[in-house]
Amino acid sequence: MTELLTAAQMRAIEQAAIASGEVTGLELMERAGQGVVEAIFEEWPELAEPVEAERGASPSRSPEYLQKDETPRRAVVLCGPGNNGGDGFVVARLLKARGWKVEAFLYGDPDKLPPDAKVNYERWRELGEVADLTAEAVGKGPRPVLLLDAMFGTGLSRAIPLELANAHHCLEMRDVGGVHRWRVPYYRVALDCPSGLDCDSGKFLLPEAPTETGNEEKDLEEKWSWWENDASRRLLRSDLTVTFHRRKIAHGLDGGLGKVVVADIGLGKEDRHPAHLLLKQGDRGVQLLDIDRRSKKATSIAWPGGSLKKNGNFDHKYTHGHALVLSGGHGKTGAARLAARGALRIGAGLVTVGSPRSAMFENAANLTAIMLRQIDGAHGVSELLEDERFNAVCLGPGLGRGADTQAVVMAVLKENRATVLDADALTRFELKPQALFDLLHENCVLTPHGGEFAKLFPDLAEKLNAPATTGPAYSKVDATREAAKRAGCVVLFKGPDTVIAAPDGRCSVNSAHYERSAPWLATAGSGDVLAGFITGLMARGFGPMQAAETAAYIHVECALEFGPGLIAEDLPEQIPAVFRKLGL
Repeated sequence: MTELLTAAQMRAIEQAAIASGEVTGLELMERAGQGVVEAIFEEWPELAEPVEAERGASPSRSPEYLQKDETPRRAVVLCGPGNNGGDGFVVARLLKARGWKVEAFLYGDPDKLPPDAKVNYERWRELGEVADLTAEAVGKGPRPVLLLDAMFGTGLSRAIPLELANAHHCLEMRDVGGVHRWRVPYYRVALDCPSGLDCDSGKFLLPEAPTETGNEEKDLEEKWSWWENDASRRLLRSDLTVTFHRRKIAHGLDGGLGKVVVADIGLGKEDRHPAHLLLKQGDRGVQLLDIDRRSKKATSIAWPGGSLKKNGNFDHKYTHGHALVLSGGHGKTGAARLAARGALRIGAGLVTVGSPRSAMFENAANLTAIMLRQIDGAHGVSELLEDERFNAVCLGPGLGRGADTQAVVMAVLKENRATVLDADALTRFELKPQALFDLLHENCVLTPHGGEFAKLFPDLAEKLNAPATTGPAYSKVDATREAAKRAGCVVLFKGPDTVIAAPDGRCSVNSAHYERSAPWLATAGSGDVLAGFITGLMARGFGPMQAAETAAYIHVECALEFGPGLIAEDLPEQIPAVFRKLGL
């Protein structure tokens, strides 16, 4: 796993390196600019083709654009008033040296730039002009191939001015010479993070909603609405984000960052200034679930699935646990079978589906390796769990929302077994969430999606969904951590950026973006399989946090292994291939 840094941690690491004398601020800025250029050309190799006499091959393979040989390759660099702007001037200079036509714009007074940024501003001034960064100025001329956003970096604590968001729009609307706009390549690259994004929360900070009254009220409201619904959701987002040294928290969340690339700027290992020592007392860092994807070996780094070993010579099915998955009634049995299949495939030694009498025939007709037991009501559950070999229980998928569901949940939790609660087992308590929290214990895992989270933690969901005007904004990490502390157990908050937190503050993010993007996971039953994965791992002896982290990671890997067209039944069947790739 990789620790995600806060903006404050990153500043402290840079300052510690500079103070030690191992590097200067100017050297870091030069390395950052070089890293951005290298990342651009690696992502879009056609842009790296040499330009002759300031006229080069088109960066597009489309016939319409290839005919425009007279068009030079252009870049626009938008620079801000801090060191992020200094990085932008380095990029402008390096692209200019490669024969690009580069326009540079600066927001703010150049005399007030930080010393290192001022040096690179002056170096660029020897090569080209710097215009004021206004929407009017940016909107003139042909549209570039490349937009570099170096206005604000990780230290942003307030919304950017509306004028700067409008500048992005004006740049996008520049003349494209009669070619269909959508056919002309236009790549947006952000340095560290897109301007306007709070790097500690992954949220775009919005200007405060207008409160003025009178003739201007409608116009102000329209501008603010445009910022919230268009600028922050489309214009300011990037296709590629190049961050430096290490990913920040926002780079693991769904913040419209496009692909995230980490550029090495020579800060080296953090043995002199480890990131965890820069946290406030009592705080814990946020981990990103990842792996050495080049070697495809899970054991090449410390990751939560490190305990997934091949069976030993003396192992048998009971050494890998016995998972119990509770089924709903007639016509509501599929979700439980999906969870049970997931638990069996991920390595539980035995899996039993507990079914009410009304659904016994339905379940029996669809189960083979998975065992089946009749259970009717809370009393039946309690009787079955007298067998202590059942060491992990999954309940909720397809269970129904009747009063009997609440009684069953209460009966299971009283047994103090490893328990995964999903779907109906959560929403049944939406009127009195505290009744559920009072029963939960530290060996439980809750797996809500956004809607279920809002029913259990309505106040946290309201804070999470509220527009943010200043940083640090309330993030999904904050909400999940608070939820875990309130519930007294691990909470896995599902989504493309799944956040997992424990009551003691431990937190990790399973990011399914860009190369790990698997939108086909948004299919009925995929969450039931995830619940089964967690249950199977807990049956094998994994702790709640480790089981949730490992299951979430493998869940996405299974989706990537199958690809588009995935349905929930396909997920467990990809586990053998995923395990082989992970060297297990």
